[in-house]
Amino acid sequence: MPDPLAHYLQTWALTEPELIAQTPTSRVFTVSHQGERLVLKLLTPIGVDDEQNGALALRLWDGRGAVRLIRQAIDAHLLEYASGEEVTPMVHRGDDEGAAVVIADVLNQLHAASPSVIPAEFTPLNVRFRTLFAYAPTDPLLGRGAQVAQELLASPREVRLLHGDMHHANIRHHPQRGWLAFDPKGVSGERTYDCANTLCNPPSAVALVHNEGRLLKIAGILAERMALDRGRLLNYTFAYACLSASWSLSIKNVEEAAYAFKVARIVEPHVTPQT
Repeated sequence: MPDPLAHYLQTWALTEPELIAQTPTSRVFTVSHQGERLVLKLLTPIGVDDEQNGALALRLWDGRGAVRLIRQAIDAHLLEYASGEEVTPMVHRGDDEGAAVVIADVLNQLHAASPSVIPAEFTPLNVRFRTLFAYAPTDPLLGRGAQVAQELLASPREVRLLHGDMHHANIRHHPQRGWLAFDPKGVSGERTYDCANTLCNPPSAVALVHNEGRLLKIAGILAERMALDRGRLLNYTFAYACLSASWSLSIKNVEEAAYAFKVARIVEPHVTPQT
């Protein structure tokens, strides 16, 4: 079997590969092409199935709030490289609120660039939540999370092409173009959902994430900056935390499930009826 790295270095005229990340879905390299540093993502069999919607999302956004997809093959993506830092270090430097503003502004750009007719390939939120619905009978908190999710999904507002996995480590700074998102999941649904994961992050600042005052403050910043209903955002955060817990339970990751359950318990008292 030919080496995928050697194949795409030759096929796309790339040089100087440097491995920067390896995940279950891909191996990620920085490479050079005509004097410009880019990202080459080589997909594993899991990634071939998991990352196609994300690539389509990047193509539709066309650089508006996200890195550009330059070339694409079934098992490889060539991407613009945002060489600066992620948003996470802002939190650790004490600028949690500034980090929330960055995330809100990036999401505003992505949602504004959403096509008016969203292609059917993108995963709708009711499908995204199916693991939570499956686990709802196993735990009272998950049961309430599923109920809240169903209420939200029954009356969607401002349906857009969503990032689907927005958090501090999925935005990097580009020296010319500013803050840019990457690694979208390619999801469609109410734009409020895209903030929920942000409020469960970053896990490297667990004391902040599990602080009720912080959660409410950052929710307020996101809601104001994005012109969202704050109560609805808190409901989505509760539903998403329960979804995250159910995902962790499905792969028997007890530690990550406990992390998500704690977020859900913190936000649960702030859940309000939605019409």
